[in-house]
Amino acid sequence: MKTYKRFCAVIIALFLAVVLSANIKLIKSSSDTGGMYLIEAKRLTDRIDRDGGFDGDLSDFDYIIKVIPEDECEDIYISNEPYVIIRSGDKLYRAEYRTENNRINTAVILNLGFAACLVLLAVTLFSVKKQVIEPFTRINDVPQELAKGNLAVPIPAEKSKVFGKFTWGVEMLRETIEDSRRKELDMQRDKKLLLLSLSHDIKTPLSSIKLNAKALSRGLYSDPEKQKTAAESINTHADEIEVFLKQLTEAASEDFMNFEVRQGEEFLSAVINKIEARYRPQLELSGTELITEKYDDCLLCCDPDRLAECMQNLMENAIKYGDGKYIRLGFSEEEGCKLLTVSNSGCSIDPEEMPQIFESFRRGSNSDGKTGSGLGLFICRKLMMLMHGDVYAEIQDNEFCVTLVVKKA
Repeated sequence: MKTYKRFCAVIIALFLAVVLSANIKLIKSSSDTGGMYLIEAKRLTDRIDRDGGFDGDLSDFDYIIKVIPEDECEDIYISNEPYVIIRSGDKLYRAEYRTENNRINTAVILNLGFAACLVLLAVTLFSVKKQVIEPFTRINDVPQELAKGNLAVPIPAEKSKVFGKFTWGVEMLRETIEDSRRKELDMQRDKKLLLLSLSHDIKTPLSSIKLNAKALSRGLYSDPEKQKTAAESINTHADEIEVFLKQLTEAASEDFMNFEVRQGEEFLSAVINKIEARYRPQLELSGTELITEKYDDCLLCCDPDRLAECMQNLMENAIKYGDGKYIRLGFSEEEGCKLLTVSNSGCSIDPEEMPQIFESFRRGSNSDGKTGSGLGLFICRKLMMLMHGDVYAEIQDNEFCVTLVVKKA
């Protein structure tokens, strides 16, 4: 706040300096006109000599305001206005003049304008202070506190149009973080309970397997029928353990399989404009051409944020695994659905790996030396399914193409 006050003081001081300079210049220009009436008096004398008399026209003169012949006044040397006596032939004239040429009125008007500008400047600076600086100061520490994990930090509500929506967004961010933390804690608790339960359940078939295995290894069962029964018991309990392991695997992956999708509607152009604004500058710097084919705009039935997330995952993969020549955004329609295709030049994936690319943690042989978790396409498929759409991939003319199938509204 102190910095802003100093900034305001500097701005106002500079403005007053400009006003003062303008007034000084105006005063100097007024004082510099003292000799101009003499020049105009000489011009007037030459014209009277040329015309043989004064015709009363002073439109060409800025300083001479009145000319009186000596025969039209009682005393040519008496006047309330400053004057100069000129002679034309044998006749004298009194030429009255002014020295400022309305500069006083000009100065008044100019300073009134400066005063109005000063008031407007002060009001603007005060409004910025009240609607921007003070609200920002009140919430300045909120992001840092949220980053530290302090979700109880107070977020003051703002009525300002400038910061009202911002503080509302920060409040939503805090609620989202708090909700995510609560879900994470609940998930961790459920996982621990599941692990404890499964570990307890596994003990029974495992004990039976060990007993039967020991009996077989020591030859306690001489009867072939009993040996067969023991072997079948081992196999049955092994199947039980396999079921438990499957449950453990599902529990380990459910944290990134549970996505929230808020189905709504969005124009195709809005999604594409968002993707172009995000990636075109980046691709131009790397020398990769982004080709967007022509398309007919339409309303899509989707979660706008989730659809944009899927497109971003496809773009990131195209940048990471393509040869950097170009990335193409293609569009087509099929049975009430809009097909959005992201293609990159230089396909490097083995065609035999195509059936597994949408599996979780699956990374192709072309991923050596490239960072990633193998979840991008898996997440795309999960989200598209939740939005009642689909996604598929194919290789065409040395291009790796991934297509999102989105229902039209």
